[in-house]
Amino acid sequence: MVRKRRTELPSGGESSRPQQESSGGGSGGRGFQPRPSKGTAHPNQQHGGGQQGGRGWGPQGGRGGHSVGHSGRGMTPQQQYGGPPEYQGQGRGGLPQQGGRGGMSGGLGVGPSPSIPADLKLPELHQAIHVPYQPGVILPGGTSSEASSSSQPPESSQVSQQSEKLTIEGASSQAIQPVPQSSKSVRFPLRPGKGSIGTKCIVKANHFFAELPDRDLHHYDVTITPEVTYRAVNRAVIGQLVRLYRETHLGKRLPAYDGRKSLYTAGPLPFQSKEFRIVLMDENGSGGQRREREFKVVIKFVARADLHHLGLFLQGRQADAPQEALQILDIVLRELPTSRPSYCPVGRSFYSPDLGRRQSLGGGLESWRGFYQSIRPTQMGLSLNIDISSTAFFEPLPVIEFVMQLLKRDNTSKPLSDPDRVKIKKALRGVKVEVTHRGNMRRKYRISGLTSQATRELAFPIDESGTMKAVVEYFYESYGFVIQHPQWPCLQVGNEQRPNYLPMEVCKIVEGQRYSKKLNKGQIQNLLGVTCQRPQQTEYDIVKTVRHNAYHDDPYAKEFGIIISEQMATVEARTLPAPWLKYHDAGREKDCLPQVGQWNMTNKRMVNGGAVNNWICINFSRDVQDSVVRSFCQELAQMCCISGMAFNLEPVLPPVTGRPDQVDRVLKARYHDAMTRLQPQRKGLDLAIFILPDENGSLYGDLKRICETDLGLVSQCCLTKLVFDGKRRKQSLANVALKINVKVGGRNTVLVDALSRRIPFVSDQPTIIFGADVTHPHPGEDSSPSIAAVVASQDWPEITKYAGLVCAQAHREELIQDLFKTWQDPVRGTVSGGMIRELLISFRSATGQKPKRIIFYRDGVSEGQFYQVLLYELDAIRKACASLELNYQPTVTFVVVQKRHHTRLFANNHRDHNTVDRSGNILPGTVVDSKICHPTEFDFYLCSHAGIKGTSRPAHYHVLWDENKFTADGLQSLTNNLCYTYARCTRSVSIVPPAYYAHLAAFRARFYLDPGSSESGSRTSGTAGGHGGVGGAGPRSTRGPGANAAVRPLPALKENVKRVMFYC
Repeated sequence: MVRKRRTELPSGGESSRPQQESSGGGSGGRGFQPRPSKGTAHPNQQHGGGQQGGRGWGPQGGRGGHSVGHSGRGMTPQQQYGGPPEYQGQGRGGLPQQGGRGGMSGGLGVGPSPSIPADLKLPELHQAIHVPYQPGVILPGGTSSEASSSSQPPESSQVSQQSEKLTIEGASSQAIQPVPQSSKSVRFPLRPGKGSIGTKCIVKANHFFAELPDRDLHHYDVTITPEVTYRAVNRAVIGQLVRLYRETHLGKRLPAYDGRKSLYTAGPLPFQSKEFRIVLMDENGSGGQRREREFKVVIKFVARADLHHLGLFLQGRQADAPQEALQILDIVLRELPTSRPSYCPVGRSFYSPDLGRRQSLGGGLESWRGFYQSIRPTQMGLSLNIDISSTAFFEPLPVIEFVMQLLKRDNTSKPLSDPDRVKIKKALRGVKVEVTHRGNMRRKYRISGLTSQATRELAFPIDESGTMKAVVEYFYESYGFVIQHPQWPCLQVGNEQRPNYLPMEVCKIVEGQRYSKKLNKGQIQNLLGVTCQRPQQTEYDIVKTVRHNAYHDDPYAKEFGIIISEQMATVEARTLPAPWLKYHDAGREKDCLPQVGQWNMTNKRMVNGGAVNNWICINFSRDVQDSVVRSFCQELAQMCCISGMAFNLEPVLPPVTGRPDQVDRVLKARYHDAMTRLQPQRKGLDLAIFILPDENGSLYGDLKRICETDLGLVSQCCLTKLVFDGKRRKQSLANVALKINVKVGGRNTVLVDALSRRIPFVSDQPTIIFGADVTHPHPGEDSSPSIAAVVASQDWPEITKYAGLVCAQAHREELIQDLFKTWQDPVRGTVSGGMIRELLISFRSATGQKPKRIIFYRDGVSEGQFYQVLLYELDAIRKACASLELNYQPTVTFVVVQKRHHTRLFANNHRDHNTVDRSGNILPGTVVDSKICHPTEFDFYLCSHAGIKGTSRPAHYHVLWDENKFTADGLQSLTNNLCYTYARCTRSVSIVPPAYYAHLAAFRARFYLDPGSSESGSRTSGTAGGHGGVGGAGPRSTRGPGANAAVRPLPALKENVKRVMFYC
């Protein structure tokens, strides 16, 4: 190993700030006029319509093509509702249809449409905070036409988490509860009884009853000097202490240690505070004899942990869960597997090569089997949740071999390119390696980077006079080692201040290191192949793991008096009925009752078919010939017509083939050619169809970014394998038609109960349903922002169409910053904006109704973030409503949707075909709200989808706020029924569609920010994709407001794109 002086200078960066330009107003029409407050000009006289302390929804107007009724682009007159007679010829709102060509027939309660000045700069719907509401004009997409008149970016107000109490005057009959002041005052809703709808059944859950110990638990503080950063070293120190002093100074106690600052015992230690001296042998010692390291350990009594309160909580007699007691029990049960040398702890999971055969994932990675365990408070008492899992680890390969696999090379003679270096550095940063050129002395180092020069170019000073010696020469003279790859760089190890360099070929990756960065598509598929097991096999493996762990022989469990059952919990469940779905009356089947969570479009026509008059096709796959492209496009157009759309069978221009590396030029040239032909006829392009290679890198993201933020064009991408898929062609094309229909403003199906106004808590008064999600960058992407997305239903009572808004925010920030914002404008004073406000305005514009009830499904929140997310986001909802109208306070229900949990449900009898689907999973609609659920709060597990492969994961719904006073049956049935309205396939889906749509929108927006950074999207491969995936993410931040001040905003969505479900 050689050490080289560090000469690199820190690199600089640059940032940019968005600048907003002002644009004009517009006149009002009939509808809710803003109420001028004292000292405020009439809304129509304000500069750009800014809110200067006033409130208002603005008039319900739009452009000529804004189809609030049934006409305009998106559906033709002969394709009106195929519903009951009272709906024929009558628009029911929904997402405003794309258009501008021709007028509009009467919509529901909507006044005349004011004209919009030609020079008016329309706001970008996904940048709601930067382009606030203008009370003079409501745009077709439901956004206001106000734009900032200041050249400076708006400053977000510091919205306090100490939420203000809103006064209520003339509120609805349902009580509006004041927003809690802090987490201490929050009380999540109690369970309103258990549900009764559905067919009763028995299921098994991977929860194992844990008997509550009767021991006194004592908490001690641990201070280790010198302080170390790795838990493994801390554990080694305390392990040595216990071995030396358990029988004496520790009073025969066997303590449990968390690896940091806390130590727990079952009963008191014979001292209040004591200091120990512990000596460890350093594995990285040099010269044949390992170096000794001495540590001072101080153990000091802190407090007794009261298990009495845990018992009261489990009995429902105490509101707050005693987290410390639960944490102690978790630590106790983790002690034994943590102490096993072959076990690698990752979060709450343990992985080991001893727990199952390793499987190669490609690229120098392999999968390890493991298990997850966690103590949970439930209605049956304490339970131990055990699940099987697999994750990616580095293969213990020589670094040279790892790099060869990573770069997919078979020889090392070719020098590395700059992209190769970046890829290697990204993959190996933080990885521990051991040297192999010094015989049995395998000293370990952690990689921090690569050298910029090749090994043959590196030299280092060997004396005070500055005499230099080449690295290649040094290794030959000192160790007799001839470097075989001098053209490759060295690894940089050690710290940044004193970097050391090692040739790659003398290093080997140390075994047992988890790979936490993003997996590529092939690795994900290989990992899914390892983890995809039928439910019966998964159940068997879980029970086998519990028996293998032998909790009855666990010395720590015995010490603390914890007894774990080896039998899975049997739980009462119910299977909710599937809802009837409405299709167009022109089809042979006018309605449909799904069977086992699925149905098809045979003999059915979309309830509202969209119109595609002008379209183009570009083929980017060299494997698809021109004649095949023409034939495929013809089939797709015919399928859209058969399904109920008005789809022109001929494109504007013949399909053309383009090179993927010239996507920008090819796409814009074809768009320009098409518009040159259409503009004299005052027409526009409705759709672009793209054929992509199956492996297309960043091409998909580039196309979506260009179409949606540059050209203002919705598109449908089809993979090459779909073009040549003869077996499933018809079903695949039918699914593509569903996606195209909603992208051009159509509607595929509607709940029959929605049309007949029979959905409890929705049909009786105008109700808007929100979905919200935040997606975070993969681990290792340290500078990428998080993306927040919010969607909201725009058609009441159908609740089928959803408008979506997205925004970038600070890295790993979980609280959605742009729900509501106020800022000071030098001309207009205090200006309000934000995603909730804009979507409420959009709903009002589309339906002619103010929402009187809000149902908010929030995805992606862990239990530890419940309080923070509720306090911040409920406050934002309240303020957004209050900014629109004095005392406007619709009742709110806030529900968290969780898929990243480890509860699995299994049929009680796998051979009973009446209780399982074809994959062996429990039936769709299975709901559990007893025994394994929270002792007192309103939560439930719902498996709303039919399994395809592997073991189904039920969604967990937890109600954090409920002013609508939902019954258990009401919320469970609504949630299950909504899962049948997902637009992209004829299957019920695993999570409620608004949350699913928010997830899709957030992933789509990442393409705008960083093309190619996300692999999720609507590329059609002939099968419907599921929600979720493989791979873990790091902890999510819940920093306060204002944390995203320096985040670059997303590029603007075009106006005609944002009005439709472009993200499908």
